[in-house]
Amino acid sequence: MTETSKTKDGLTYKQAGVDIAAGNALVKAIGPMAKATARPGSEAGLGGFGGLFDLKAAGYEDPLLVAANDGVGTKLKLAFACQKHDTVGIDLVAMCVNDLVVQGAEPLFFLDYFATGKLQAGEAESVISGIAEGCKQAGAALIGGETAEMPGMYEPGEYDLAGFAVGAVNRNNVLPRRDIATGDVILGLDSSGIHSNGFSLVRKLVEISGLDYRDAAPFAPRTTLGKALLTPTRIYVKPLLKVLRNTSGIKALAHVTGGGITENIPRILPVGMDAQIDLNALAPAPVFGWLSDTGKIAQDEMLLTFNCGIGMALIASADEAAHIMQILKDTGENATIIGTITKGSGQPRVHYSGTLELKS
Repeated sequence: MTETSKTKDGLTYKQAGVDIAAGNALVKAIGPMAKATARPGSEAGLGGFGGLFDLKAAGYEDPLLVAANDGVGTKLKLAFACQKHDTVGIDLVAMCVNDLVVQGAEPLFFLDYFATGKLQAGEAESVISGIAEGCKQAGAALIGGETAEMPGMYEPGEYDLAGFAVGAVNRNNVLPRRDIATGDVILGLDSSGIHSNGFSLVRKLVEISGLDYRDAAPFAPRTTLGKALLTPTRIYVKPLLKVLRNTSGIKALAHVTGGGITENIPRILPVGMDAQIDLNALAPAPVFGWLSDTGKIAQDEMLLTFNCGIGMALIASADEAAHIMQILKDTGENATIIGTITKGSGQPRVHYSGTLELKS
């Protein structure tokens, strides 16, 4: 007798591959994680049709809302291969909230979308624990999300992630400012590694190397290659908000993601202004040297594909740079002067001097 014929009233949704009870159990299990991210303006409750946020309770007088959404990309393939799911949620939050803070906005709340072919409660909880951790690092409330079980849509053991963040900034504090000028300095904040861009190339390079993700990482032999490559994206929100609230010297911020330094800094510059970057001032982590050596990747391609050690760039007035760097140091961030703003002749671009020192 088949499972179908045992069902008195015909087929059920569960027999088609969707287990509503498992989904409800997951929501119940992650409730405490969401509650731990509560902040003024939100109770971070789950289970309703939508999440509520009280902007007035968050303390804004003349706010603009800023929204960002993103995913983790093919870095998820590494999580599947390594059976390690507790950090990609941090990446998901980071990719969204770092895009908010560059406009001067404080992240207020976050919602996630988790989709899979068959819901595995332990796996899903691990992913969402990372999302909750990312929200705590950013000071954002996890107020809701969607868990979708879609049989036949994903390979067994695979899932997809997307995230949506909303922040607020008082109208007169929006970045970038309009007073960017020649002589302003460019500060770079260290990345934690590759972050969440360029992983289609990273996976190809691992294949070329002949290494398994369980092997020792050539550039970090005390850990496995998979774990090293899964190092989560750094979240810069709290240090940058502290700087923005304690100095008037920040004119613009750039989150260095896809396109690297080459394409992201020009996005915040006005027409007629260029960026001059001293590559000798950069200190890329050994992972970048290993990537470059493995694929014989040219310097220009590295700078266009990866962050090369700089996860966030700040444009600041030269006379306040030292104060800004000290505030960042006090928060645990390492800020380095990596360049200056120069006069350009049209659309903004980056000019490089020196050589990117890549050690593996």
